[in-house]
Amino acid sequence: MKVPLNYRDPDGTQIDVAVSRLATATPGKRHGVLLLNPGGPALGGLDTPGTMAPTLPKSVTDRYDLIGFDPRGVEHSTPQSCGLKDPGVFALFPYPAADGSITKNVALAKTNAKRCADTVGENLKYFNTANTARDMDRIRQALGEKKISYWGQSYGTYLGAVYRSLFQDRTGRMILEGNVNATKAWADEVADTWGKGMADRFPDAAAVAAAQDGTLGLGNGVKEVTGTYLALADRLDRKPVPVPGTSLSLDGPRLRNITYSMLLHDDTLAPLTRFWKAASDLAGGHTTDADKAVLQQIFTETSGPPGVPADNQATMFLALTCGDAEWPHDLDGYATRTAANRKAYPLTAGMPANVWTCAFWKKPAEKPVAVTDEGPRNTLILQNRRDNATAWEGGVGLHRALGDRSAFVGVDNGGHYVYDAGSACADKATVGFLTTGHLPGKDVYCTDATQR
Repeated sequence: MKVPLNYRDPDGTQIDVAVSRLATATPGKRHGVLLLNPGGPALGGLDTPGTMAPTLPKSVTDRYDLIGFDPRGVEHSTPQSCGLKDPGVFALFPYPAADGSITKNVALAKTNAKRCADTVGENLKYFNTANTARDMDRIRQALGEKKISYWGQSYGTYLGAVYRSLFQDRTGRMILEGNVNATKAWADEVADTWGKGMADRFPDAAAVAAAQDGTLGLGNGVKEVTGTYLALADRLDRKPVPVPGTSLSLDGPRLRNITYSMLLHDDTLAPLTRFWKAASDLAGGHTTDADKAVLQQIFTETSGPPGVPADNQATMFLALTCGDAEWPHDLDGYATRTAANRKAYPLTAGMPANVWTCAFWKKPAEKPVAVTDEGPRNTLILQNRRDNATAWEGGVGLHRALGDRSAFVGVDNGGHYVYDAGSACADKATVGFLTTGHLPGKDVYCTDATQR
């Protein structure tokens, strides 16, 4: 589908947005379409209907066609590229040096911002969340629907909240899962909640490691395992080690980023603890065959979609997080906040409050969309208590912003995903809302989550 690059110039440059449909609705039962976004920011979503469909009961798939799309600038939707030297998203996360210095972070942030400005130029400012929401309404029109229902995860919760604000009368049933506080995007959201989210979630994995102390040797309690991990991260900050069979080295940032990724799901906690053991042995210079197998599995590189630039997600991560709202430009302020954050949340080492590329980004094309408590009561917020990617406070903050226009389902569980993640209570609320349109009359707190 063709959409305007700049909606203020609707007849100007046009770009592509790729859309997929899984026609699951049954005639006579069909309610409409359910548009899906997996977050990221800047993850492709064409395949999301296919991955979501097996998790949904027939009562839902009978009522909705499932719609996926690659957001503007992402993968098959006129993909953007800054030509970043290190194409991974995690390379953008600004971990301070071992001594807490942010000098190298400042230099890299300047370099990345200049590279994007020189390579993509002014057009990149139109690849923002507000325009992505406007594209969603073009999808609605193309499908011939009066309203669209929507399910957004992670960054997709912010995208959904923005769509809801811009197109209140065209928004059907909305599920927001693993939430960004839409009133704080992006600098404050990152700095205020990321360290807290990791601090809340990490003990779940540390407990798994402690239960296997005889095998792993990382400590016999959560406190001891945490101390072992922090000492390992500091050691790797100071002296990275080559990973056998790869061209990569394991340093402190890479250890933290892998940990962050594997904390997103409960079923990767045990493998994460085996990685910590392998990393510790590697740093000590005595890896076993089992360690090498773990490291090989962790460091096996996967290729992206054919024809898509290697740095596409990283480029669009910057376009969205820097282009939605202006970030502070005071470098001394970043240094001060980083030191305080580093002390408060040692697991993230000051990274969330540090200077990001966005500090050197050009002014956004428009002001952030205001997310308020206006409009219909049509939004279900799903939030885990111990979510390391989008902390509990983000879900509470979004619920506060939407007021009684939303209902809140909180789950005593860890990880980034709520639905189909072990809580029958949360699943029942989700399916019930999608099938009937009725939200819970009051906030729900689920305590039945089980490990799978």
